[in-house]
Amino acid sequence: MTGPATGHSESESTAPQTTPPAGASLVIWLLVGSAFVMILNETIMSVALPALIADLGITVSTAQWLTSGFLLTMAVVIPITGFLLQRFPPRRVYLTSMLLFSTGTLVSALAPGFPMLLAGRIVQAAGTAVMVPLLMTTVMRLVPAERRGATMGTITIVIAVAPAVGPTLSGIILSALDWRWMFWIVLPIALIAFAAGARWLQVAAEVRPVPLDLGSVALSALGFGGLVFGLSSVGDAARGHALVTPWAPTVVGLVALALFVARQLRLQGDGNALLDLRPFAHRPFVLAMVLVVLSMMSLFGVLILLPLYLQDVLHVSAFVTGLAVLPGGLAMGLLGPVVGRLYDRLGPRRLVIPGAVVLTVALWAFTTLGAGSPLWMIIAFHVVLVLGISLMLTPLMTDALGRLPRHLDSHGSAIMATLQQVAGAAGTALFITVMAVASTEITMGTDVAGARAAFMVAAIIATVALPLTFLIGARKEAAASGGS
Repeated sequence: MTGPATGHSESESTAPQTTPPAGASLVIWLLVGSAFVMILNETIMSVALPALIADLGITVSTAQWLTSGFLLTMAVVIPITGFLLQRFPPRRVYLTSMLLFSTGTLVSALAPGFPMLLAGRIVQAAGTAVMVPLLMTTVMRLVPAERRGATMGTITIVIAVAPAVGPTLSGIILSALDWRWMFWIVLPIALIAFAAGARWLQVAAEVRPVPLDLGSVALSALGFGGLVFGLSSVGDAARGHALVTPWAPTVVGLVALALFVARQLRLQGDGNALLDLRPFAHRPFVLAMVLVVLSMMSLFGVLILLPLYLQDVLHVSAFVTGLAVLPGGLAMGLLGPVVGRLYDRLGPRRLVIPGAVVLTVALWAFTTLGAGSPLWMIIAFHVVLVLGISLMLTPLMTDALGRLPRHLDSHGSAIMATLQQVAGAAGTALFITVMAVASTEITMGTDVAGARAAFMVAAIIATVALPLTFLIGARKEAAASGGS
């Protein structure tokens, strides 16, 4: 329930929620709105890269790090959020997150050159990384089990729609204004959200003085950072523009992750793990996470493939490219709450299986595109693909977190958010690499052969994952009140 309007009431221990608190809707919508604005920045730079390259005098490979660096920072910071959400009350975590994001936005808007712009993006990402786990954990605490599907459907707008809307917004702004306005427009919105949180965000939560294991932090940063850095460099390596060979940071990341896991297993017995891995002991959580990762790979992969295909093969403008992906983003936004309510009534199985079938069919349809394919057909395929992902994401995420005991909520949210970022980087790297290798022309972009090959790989992954959906439970369960 919402606490009194004091700065310390949040830290008081509270019993598990059985009914939504009076201010729960206001709190959740405040978090949803803030997270939407923040996650929008993951992809808002994609259409702006040509303008940045010309204005700042940098190369394409350098400019790409404005997006890759954002994802890299997210992957490094998110694992720490499990500790933060146990150690500090939600209000303090929220205000710190918004302060970091606002500071990074201001630095980016004032940046005279690339180094300062990249620094601003990194600070932005540090604030963004905390917001999604905070949002999911708050929902699990405030919303009763029978209404979580509808609420998580709203969160789908944040997680899946914001990255899709980013390129559209970027194209609209750049058609009339300088690239710095992408930050100047966002800054007042972020400051308003900060002020609103300071005024109204009062969420009771049980916190405890959990020690911060610096060794785990270092291994987490090296592991997740190395893995995302390596995956993000694969596409550049295929084109001969990588700063380092991608296999070196990838191997270092995998070794560090193995050491990180071993350390967490040792520390979690005393409750001192940076990221408690006990959610992986719950089979429904593991199965849902596998399917969420594959879905996010498809989503981020197509978000990268479509702009390249539209601009390099069909030769449409960046503005038209942004508009072309907008219907899919809007469709996902409209479907999120609807799918959430259906989940509350039907459970996950009867939504996830049809969603996986639709996703697979849509990806195979993309493999038929050619140099003369009409734009309306591509938009239609994209909307169908979004329909499939929408039917999968909300039920999977809700079911995964709903099966966990309450004391693992924050760690389950952090694990989910981390794997989504790694999946996005992996999908992007995989599909760009396939495009680069399969393209018959020596070009910085792609051609029909490269695009078809990349879509083919995505379709094969979806086909292989399809049988896993039949293992999803028929009905949802609320494990928050359970023990293990």
